[in-house]
Amino acid sequence: MESHFDEALSVPQLAQMCALSVSRFATAFRQRFGEAPHRYLCGVRVAAAQRLLLAGVPGSHVATDVGFFDQSHLARHFKRICGETPSEFVDRHRRPARRAPCADRRADQGARAAWATNVR
Repeated sequence: MESHFDEALSVPQLAQMCALSVSRFATAFRQRFGEAPHRYLCGVRVAAAQRLLLAGVPGSHVATDVGFFDQSHLARHFKRICGETPSEFVDRHRRPARRAPCADRRADQGARAAWATNVR
Protein backbone atom coordinates (compact mmCIF):
# COMPACT_ATOMS: atom_id res chain seq x y z
CA MET A 1 0.00 0.00 0.00
CA GLU A 2 2.80 2.41 0.86
CA SER A 3 4.32 2.23 -2.61
CA HIS A 4 1.03 2.35 -4.54
CA PHE A 5 -1.06 4.68 -2.36
CA ASP A 6 -1.62 7.08 -5.25
CA GLU A 7 -3.39 4.41 -7.31
CA ALA A 8 -7.00 3.28 -7.04
CA LEU A 9 -6.74 0.37 -4.61
CA SER A 10 -9.71 -1.65 -3.46
CA VAL A 11 -10.00 -4.22 -0.72
CA PRO A 12 -11.00 -6.94 -3.22
CA GLN A 13 -7.85 -6.20 -5.30
CA LEU A 14 -5.65 -6.34 -2.20
CA ALA A 15 -7.30 -9.56 -1.04
CA GLN A 16 -6.75 -11.12 -4.44
CA MET A 17 -3.04 -10.15 -4.35
CA CYS A 18 -2.75 -11.97 -1.04
CA ALA A 19 -4.77 -14.97 -2.25
CA LEU A 20 -7.36 -14.44 0.51
CA SER A 21 -11.09 -13.87 0.55
CA VAL A 22 -12.14 -10.28 1.12
CA SER A 23 -13.43 -10.99 4.62
CA ARG A 24 -10.34 -12.98 5.63
CA PHE A 25 -8.05 -10.28 4.25
CA ALA A 26 -9.92 -7.52 6.09
CA THR A 27 -9.84 -9.49 9.35
CA ALA A 28 -6.15 -10.38 9.04
CA PHE A 29 -5.25 -6.80 8.11
CA ARG A 30 -7.18 -5.38 11.07
CA GLN A 31 -5.48 -7.83 13.43
CA ARG A 32 -2.04 -6.95 12.07
CA PHE A 33 -2.37 -3.15 11.72
CA GLY A 34 -5.17 -2.30 14.15
CA GLU A 35 -7.45 -0.70 11.58
CA ALA A 36 -9.35 -1.48 8.42
CA PRO A 37 -7.43 -1.52 5.12
CA HIS A 38 -9.22 1.53 3.70
CA ARG A 39 -8.63 3.59 6.85
CA TYR A 40 -4.96 2.60 6.81
CA LEU A 41 -4.67 3.60 3.15
CA CYS A 42 -6.25 6.98 3.90
CA GLY A 43 -3.67 7.51 6.65
CA VAL A 44 -0.83 6.73 4.23
CA ARG A 45 -2.32 9.15 1.72
CA VAL A 46 -2.72 11.91 4.31
CA ALA A 47 0.90 11.48 5.44
CA ALA A 48 2.02 11.85 1.83
CA ALA A 49 -0.23 14.89 1.45
CA GLN A 50 1.39 16.49 4.51
CA ARG A 51 4.84 16.12 2.96
CA LEU A 52 3.70 17.64 -0.34
CA LEU A 53 1.84 20.51 1.33
CA LEU A 54 4.91 21.45 3.36
CA ALA A 55 6.95 21.32 0.14
CA GLY A 56 4.66 24.02 -1.26
CA VAL A 57 2.53 21.96 -3.66
CA PRO A 58 -1.00 23.46 -3.95
CA GLY A 59 -3.76 21.51 -2.20
CA SER A 60 -5.71 20.96 -5.40
CA HIS A 61 -2.74 19.14 -6.92
CA VAL A 62 -1.88 17.29 -3.73
CA ALA A 63 -5.31 15.66 -3.53
CA THR A 64 -5.06 13.93 -6.88
CA ASP A 65 -1.33 13.25 -6.53
CA VAL A 66 -1.87 11.15 -3.41
CA GLY A 67 -4.92 9.25 -4.68
CA PHE A 68 -7.92 11.23 -3.43
CA PHE A 69 -10.71 12.07 -5.86
CA ASP A 70 -10.58 15.83 -5.27
CA GLN A 71 -9.58 18.49 -2.75
CA SER A 72 -12.72 18.11 -0.62
CA HIS A 73 -12.12 14.35 -0.41
CA LEU A 74 -8.60 15.06 0.88
CA ALA A 75 -9.83 17.74 3.30
CA ARG A 76 -12.46 15.42 4.79
CA HIS A 77 -9.96 12.62 5.51
CA PHE A 78 -7.23 15.07 6.54
CA LYS A 79 -9.53 16.65 9.15
CA ARG A 80 -10.64 13.24 10.44
CA ILE A 81 -7.07 12.00 10.82
CA CYS A 82 -5.19 15.16 11.81
CA GLY A 83 -7.93 17.18 13.48
CA GLU A 84 -7.31 20.17 11.22
CA THR A 85 -7.77 21.12 7.59
CA PRO A 86 -4.84 21.03 5.16
CA SER A 87 -4.62 24.84 5.13
CA GLU A 88 -4.60 24.96 8.95
CA PHE A 89 -1.83 22.35 8.92
CA VAL A 90 0.27 24.40 6.50
CA ASP A 91 -0.35 27.64 8.40
CA ARG A 92 0.64 26.01 11.70
CA HIS A 93 3.88 24.63 10.28
CA ARG A 94 4.89 27.75 8.38
CA ARG A 95 4.08 30.23 11.14
CA PRO A 96 7.17 31.64 12.87
CA ALA A 97 7.75 30.27 16.35
CA ARG A 98 5.71 32.14 18.93
CA ARG A 99 7.43 33.93 21.75
CA ALA A 100 7.13 32.52 25.22
CA PRO A 101 4.38 33.87 27.50
CA CYS A 102 5.29 36.90 29.64
CA ALA A 103 5.99 34.87 32.78
CA ASP A 104 8.41 32.65 30.89
CA ARG A 105 10.13 35.65 29.32
CA ARG A 106 10.63 37.22 32.76
CA ALA A 107 12.11 34.00 34.10
CA ASP A 108 14.31 33.76 31.01
CA GLN A 109 15.48 37.37 31.44
CA GLY A 110 16.29 36.68 35.10
CA ALA A 111 18.33 33.62 34.13
CA ARG A 112 20.21 35.62 31.51
CA ALA A 113 20.94 38.39 34.02
CA ALA A 114 22.24 35.84 36.55
CA TRP A 115 24.40 34.24 33.88
CA ALA A 116 25.79 37.63 32.79
CA THR A 117 26.63 38.45 36.43
CA ASN A 118 28.47 35.13 36.86
CA VAL A 119 30.40 35.56 33.63
CA ARG A 120 31.80 38.97 34.53
